[in-house]
Amino acid sequence: MTSQPNQKTAGPAAGGHGLQAGLKNRHLSMIAIGGVIGAGLFVGSSSGIATAGPGILLSYALVGTLVVLVMRMLGEMSAANPTSGSFSAHADRALGRWAGFSIGWLYWFFWVVVLAVEATAGAAILEGWIPAVPQWGWALIVMVVLTATNLVSVGSYGEFEFWFAGIKVVAIAAFIVVGGLAIFGLLPGVDSSQAGLSNLTDHGGFLPHGAGAILTGVLLVVFSFMGSEIATLAAGESENPQRAVTKATNSIIWRVAVFYLGSILVVVSLIPWDSKSIAKDGSYVAALDSLGIPHAGQIMNFIVLTSVLSCLNSGLYTASRMAFSLGQRGDAPKSFARTTGNGVPRTAILASVVFGFVAVFFNYKFPDSVFLFLVNSSGAVALFVWLVICFSQLRMRKIIQAEAPEKLVVKMWLYPYLTWATAALIVFVLGYMLTDTEHDGRKTVLLSLLVAAVVLVVAFVKEKVGRGRPADVETAAVADAPRDEVKTG
Repeated sequence: MTSQPNQKTAGPAAGGHGLQAGLKNRHLSMIAIGGVIGAGLFVGSSSGIATAGPGILLSYALVGTLVVLVMRMLGEMSAANPTSGSFSAHADRALGRWAGFSIGWLYWFFWVVVLAVEATAGAAILEGWIPAVPQWGWALIVMVVLTATNLVSVGSYGEFEFWFAGIKVVAIAAFIVVGGLAIFGLLPGVDSSQAGLSNLTDHGGFLPHGAGAILTGVLLVVFSFMGSEIATLAAGESENPQRAVTKATNSIIWRVAVFYLGSILVVVSLIPWDSKSIAKDGSYVAALDSLGIPHAGQIMNFIVLTSVLSCLNSGLYTASRMAFSLGQRGDAPKSFARTTGNGVPRTAILASVVFGFVAVFFNYKFPDSVFLFLVNSSGAVALFVWLVICFSQLRMRKIIQAEAPEKLVVKMWLYPYLTWATAALIVFVLGYMLTDTEHDGRKTVLLSLLVAAVVLVVAFVKEKVGRGRPADVETAAVADAPRDEVKTG
């Protein structure tokens, strides 16, 4: 039987004994709430609305349901065994070392590429405000500042993320309230003549491009949900990991319903889905402009910048903790598992940042070749991660029931039928992407499969030659070891 991770701090700070419980409850709560709100919600929703019309609501509902189910499975495993490796550590034990190795490195690769994408997006906004500093300069500044934040302590990461996520949450909540009042004609002093629920059925109907557009919309919005699982990684560094995971899992339904479905409903009700302003200015900016709110564009740019910084901050944290977990399990250099006196995996953070900087360089030097390959080849990783979570949960439920059934404080609904149904839906979405040539769906899946195949080959070769952990050491024993027993240099 594996040991339950110590929920206290990781021993004397001077010794640098593993990760420490430096995240407060308010940090975890805001990370859980804000983690599901990616910058993609603001930036990527325009193409989805143009493709599916008001029917994009069904696309968001479908993907949202998928996320809720996957998070329920992950919550079940993580509440029973909170660990910085989250689903990678669970896959390691449930499916085999090859699974934990492969999905861990793929997830790390995904977030390293995201660092470059978000740094570039944030730099573009900042350059618009202060053009004296070139875009690459702003990207460098943003990366350096957030790297320094993550290197200080996990508490400083949590504090920054608390405020970044807080601004996102307040902004979307205000947008929904103001937009809702305008839709029903209750907002004085603004021009809301074109607002109304009639926008959902006028202009070609609710599904102007047919029911098939719902699935195409799914492909366009699915990646904006990536990040909901961050709370389960961060929980391992909180004072009460089990409580944090349980709370994050139970709140995912209303978070998806309010922030995604609620805000998109307001957008497509405020202005017609086929309005040229949506494609020109972005869906949220166009919605605010339709109310005659002054400086709407700059307001939304500030909110998008906050979301970008939040995503960068969390991406760096997530990539480094996954690298730490891989190092702890012998699937990455041992130096990745070393921590400072403050419980910070410095080497894992710096390694992630270095690759992030390399990706930023490729974005400026080879945007249409090397960087495009990186983006496309990491694009389907979210779906791969969700699929692995499904299969891991099918196995882990039996393991937990046999070893420590009292740890099943969160349970997947209708197990195992709903788990299998979720896995089937993910496979269906991947298959449908192979038919999509208009939005690069096929290229994304094929390139992602290519990278996944390379990582799998490395995993099997590594396991075959017996490098890494000793054969007599159980996977779970290392992954689940109490923090104060993980010795570091």
